[in-house]
Amino acid sequence: MLFILTMVFSLFIYSCDDDDSKSMIEEEEKNTIVDVAISDPTFSILVEALTKTNLVDVLDGETMYTVFAPTNEAFGLLLDDLGMSSLDDIPTEDLKSVLLYHVLGGKMNSSALTTGYYSSMSEKEDGYYYSIYFNKDNLKLNGSATVVSADVMADNGVIHVLDHVITPPSVVDHAIANPSLSSLTAAVVKAELASTLDDENANFTVFAPTDDAFATFLSEINMTLDDLTKETLTPILLYHVLDGFIPAQLVESGYVNTLSMAHDYYVSLKIDADNSGVKLNSMSNVVLTDVVATNGIIHVIDEVITPPTVVDIAIQNSNFSILVDAVLKAELAETLSGDGPFTVFAPTNTAFETLFSNLGISGISDLTKEELTPILLAHVVNGNVQSGVLTSGSVNTLNVNKSIEIDVSNGVTIDDAINVILADIQGGNGVVHVIDYVIVP
Repeated sequence: MLFILTMVFSLFIYSCDDDDSKSMIEEEEKNTIVDVAISDPTFSILVEALTKTNLVDVLDGETMYTVFAPTNEAFGLLLDDLGMSSLDDIPTEDLKSVLLYHVLGGKMNSSALTTGYYSSMSEKEDGYYYSIYFNKDNLKLNGSATVVSADVMADNGVIHVLDHVITPPSVVDHAIANPSLSSLTAAVVKAELASTLDDENANFTVFAPTDDAFATFLSEINMTLDDLTKETLTPILLYHVLDGFIPAQLVESGYVNTLSMAHDYYVSLKIDADNSGVKLNSMSNVVLTDVVATNGIIHVIDEVITPPTVVDIAIQNSNFSILVDAVLKAELAETLSGDGPFTVFAPTNTAFETLFSNLGISGISDLTKEELTPILLAHVVNGNVQSGVLTSGSVNTLNVNKSIEIDVSNGVTIDDAINVILADIQGGNGVVHVIDYVIVP
């Protein structure tokens, strides 16, 4: 009996010793991203920064990360650029944002990384995180920092070593970093808009045309970028910019104001957003969304868009297809595409269909150019008159035999019965107000 008890006790002691040994081995074999950084003197400043910002526990857990790790020399270059002597000179929250900008969620070996944008762990606002552009061809991040050593493995992810510290870029910095946006960058520089779009106190939404988009545009107008003046480029480029931070999920169909100006008003941009994607002015497609910058967000598009004339506004909206047919048949497109400015009261297709029914005809084909011209000219007023400056009273139209009576006491009505149902679609040569019935002289 004593022998049996002795054996059991011995086995128990052996088992406990074995468990302790396993625990010690497992602890010794622990090799997180933080452990790797601590074990390599090349990353001593990085470790100091992680400690200062309380990020050690974040990168020392079981969650998988990809870390682009700047060397001590890289941090030295950053401090020199900032005119600072140590990390203590950098506000803690700013340093934390910069460090998190080097971290991606998930483990991505070099073989898994491709050219394109990645969302960092550094938050701009409302769950949107600063974007990083990685170029597989030259192993650069944002066009400035190079991966000098890849695939340093850790238990909770992978480290790629950098020769420069990267900081969250502005919308201009993002354009500069992406080789496929080089034409846009050159245009912005030529138009002297870089400082405007680099304003850190602003928040822009930029629809950025690719190099291919610019090549197509320049081919269509038979010019090179060098042929375009600052005065020509400026309204075109600003037509690609909205005021405010508008991520893809908040983009809605309708007309929005751009930063391009015409006749003292912001020129309108038509957006169509549905399950198939987003289209601008019924021609340019959004092909990449949500490149997040310090002062805004970029959506990449496949065609350059230009401030529209009042005729273009009609052409770009399928609700005006009958109006467009009428303008073409009456040979007024060239006139209404001129300098103007014009104020156009534009009837919808439904408005025209009501007119056809009242006249007992099938459509535009039943009306001659001579019959259409006075009708259409009765919808056009000289000047760029937005709804805010409309006043009640009689207004002359381009049809010398027809003036219209405007009443602004309850919305805007014309000739007592016609309603303005959408106002102030601003074009380059005038403004369009949508109406629900055709004005008949």
